[in-house]
Amino acid sequence: MQAPFHVGLTGGIGSGKSTVAALLARIGAAVIDADAIARQLTAPEGAAMAAIARNFGAGFLSADGALNRDRMRALAFTDPDARQQLEAIIHPLVAKETGQQASAARAAGHCCIVFDVPLLVESLTWRQKVDHVLVVDCLAETQIARVMARNAMTRQVVEAIMVNQSSRLRRLKAADSVIFNEGVTLEDLSLEVEALAPRFRLSLQLTT
Repeated sequence: MQAPFHVGLTGGIGSGKSTVAALLARIGAAVIDADAIARQLTAPEGAAMAAIARNFGAGFLSADGALNRDRMRALAFTDPDARQQLEAIIHPLVAKETGQQASAARAAGHCCIVFDVPLLVESLTWRQKVDHVLVVDCLAETQIARVMARNAMTRQVVEAIMVNQSSRLRRLKAADSVIFNEGVTLEDLSLEVEALAPRFRLSLQLTT
């Protein structure tokens, strides 16, 4: 049996990466969302929460026992050591769950596995794990506007997040293919994803 084709999907916050991931799933790809896994790990009773409480203190937990994301974000943006400490807790757990989900996708017969990884370009290991890097791109101002509208964040917070991600140029240089998600309709975006299907060993047409 042929090994599945591995796609690394990435893009800056607000680029539309999650929309592209959903479109790939609609044509048969198995999508593994690293961000969703991290959110599960830091939810109430999540596998990362005991270590986070032990290393950062109860003040970084919300009332229900989940990670206090706003407080942790503020710390991580200003303290590189704290960010590394947090990553040392979460990243191995994300890697373990990602591996388990990939194994399940292979066992289910998926011919393409998409790893949705926001920090793929920043990673020292992810590029070696995938056959193809797909970057979803848009203008910085569009990113800011989308995230402010979607997450009710201030411009300052969104810009701080973007500063801690790879630059747009660095992502584009790492790409094997790019979807420019700027001023296009969902139908246009669907057609761009569909055009990549044969390269990703996907043959199903998008359905509405």
